[in-house]
Amino acid sequence: MSARVEESAAVRGGRTALVTGGSRGIGRAVSERLARDGFRVAVHYGSDAASAEETVAVIEKNGGQAFTVRARLGEPGDARALWEAFDEQADGVDVVVNNAGVTDGRRGIAGTDEAEFDRVFAINAKAPFFILREGLSRLRDGGRVVNLSTGLTRRAGMKPEIVAYTMSKGAIDQLTVALAKELGPRGITVNAVAPGAIDTDMNAGWLRADPAARAATAAASPLGRVAIPQDVADIVGFLASDDSRWVTGQWIDAAGGALL
Repeated sequence: MSARVEESAAVRGGRTALVTGGSRGIGRAVSERLARDGFRVAVHYGSDAASAEETVAVIEKNGGQAFTVRARLGEPGDARALWEAFDEQADGVDVVVNNAGVTDGRRGIAGTDEAEFDRVFAINAKAPFFILREGLSRLRDGGRVVNLSTGLTRRAGMKPEIVAYTMSKGAIDQLTVALAKELGPRGITVNAVAPGAIDTDMNAGWLRADPAARAATAAASPLGRVAIPQDVADIVGFLASDDSRWVTGQWIDAAGGALL
């Protein structure tokens, strides 16, 4: 066996994590955290190749290993396309983080049309379901599944204007519980992490542009500040680790006490 083949086999082995929507915001922070923890990270993206490549470059600069996986979620065959791209660069997966998601137009039930509702559910609820369905044969025994939910599923009245988004994440909560029961015999844990408002590009339009909104968001937490992606990524890092082996089927409040 040549040195190059041996090196390739070594890279394809070891612990591997897939992070959907792994190139920006919470997903990027999760990708970087898991890489620091020794995982070779598959950084999934839908259209922003530059951000995905930048995330990989940062990981590699810091001594980690990562590669990009492109698949547009919310379209027919999305889960199969994702795993086919993954299979070209890795053999099996140890951690799946379902992070990719979109919000609706913040117009409440009256302002949300059918096309927007279907898009939100296709990306936030249907895609994770089939990513996991297609991925079960690749997910190693003793592995981890972490699904990104939202604190709004417990207090939907806080943001009634994004009802479709909240409903889609409610589906993720139920998927988490059901899979924790189903996959437990394989030693696989399944948990959901539920952030509040996070300072990301997705929230830039209202959180960064409106000082009053930012101050109110900070005041909602007893800790008195707005969360950053790394706050959530470190929780995901714990759930992806061996230290979380006795935690499964849980909904982890990652809203900094804003739901108290």
